[in-house]
Amino acid sequence: MLSSLPPREREIVDVLYERGASTVTEIGEALSDELSGSAIRAMLKRLEAKGFVAREASDRGFVYAPSVSDKTARKSALSQVVRVFFNGSATSAAAALLGMQDEMTGAELDELEKMIAKARDGRMQ
Repeated sequence: MLSSLPPREREIVDVLYERGASTVTEIGEALSDELSGSAIRAMLKRLEAKGFVAREASDRGFVYAPSVSDKTARKSALSQVVRVFFNGSATSAAAALLGMQDEMTGAELDELEKMIAKARDGRMQ
């Protein structure tokens, strides 16, 4: 879903996921290169119309935040990576992650084991 956005709009949404609710000025400070406030506002308006961003009035002016939960966005992004790079195979993607075990802590590997056990039991959400 986020992958369908033009690069600039995607960068703005990424900033909002990283920083949380932000003003136009704060978004502009976080972007990779300078954009005018009016250009940022125009993109935010498009993102709001597309359902990716929500706007709320505050004492700082309007603040913008992602309207799609980070969990939903991560799942969507990961689904696309699995489709594109692993031919739709979640098993191949998991195997690639496990191939990075040298970069994982024991606690992270333990957590993966627990998640696999829950998935087997059909309780994973």
